[in-house]
Amino acid sequence: MSTNTEIKTDGAEDSLEEQGAMAAGPSSAGQKGTSAKPVWTLLEEAAQMKTEGNAFYREKNLRSAIGYYHRSLLVLRGLDADVMASVKGFTPEKPPLTFEQEALLRNTQVDCYNNLAACLLQKQNVDYTRVLEYSLRVLQWQPGNVKAMYRAGVATLEIGDAQRAKQYLSQACKELPNDANVRKHLQRAEEKLNQELQRERDMYRGMFSSSPKSST
Repeated sequence: MSTNTEIKTDGAEDSLEEQGAMAAGPSSAGQKGTSAKPVWTLLEEAAQMKTEGNAFYREKNLRSAIGYYHRSLLVLRGLDADVMASVKGFTPEKPPLTFEQEALLRNTQVDCYNNLAACLLQKQNVDYTRVLEYSLRVLQWQPGNVKAMYRAGVATLEIGDAQRAKQYLSQACKELPNDANVRKHLQRAEEKLNQELQRERDMYRGMFSSSPKSST
């Protein structure tokens, strides 16, 4: 399910991205000196890596697909770092990205994070926290991205937050009312909420029924 395609970045995520990039083979993504390349070259390299990741995804080679998506994101992160460095005065000032460059950068990031979430959901041991993180990154940039809403709903449901899962899945169901997977997980979220409500009612009923009766 290759898609057209969020949560603060921390050291743990950086490590995972670098490991994923290494799995796809050598790349200039993690090297210093990307600022020597023109912006369009970097953007096109990142887009090409995403395309290669999509090809591996279609072949069910999740490890390689994940690696290429991470490589693409590392190139784009390096580009962002170069832009920030020039703003802070560490390198010669550069012109801001054009509208077209910004759009390509953001769309490639969205695609990669969306596709990474899709890959992780197919692994034997799913890291639902990471799936949620990647999906929220997408929703940060594209609040109406239905695939990210669906995956965020699945992840939050598995993590144990049925109320939040229902919100994501209800939104996804409005956009995809006939999608069997969306409806199935929405039903699961609603059933879990009903079970939680019933347990709460039983608990209060037990509390009141066990209260000592007044002596006469």
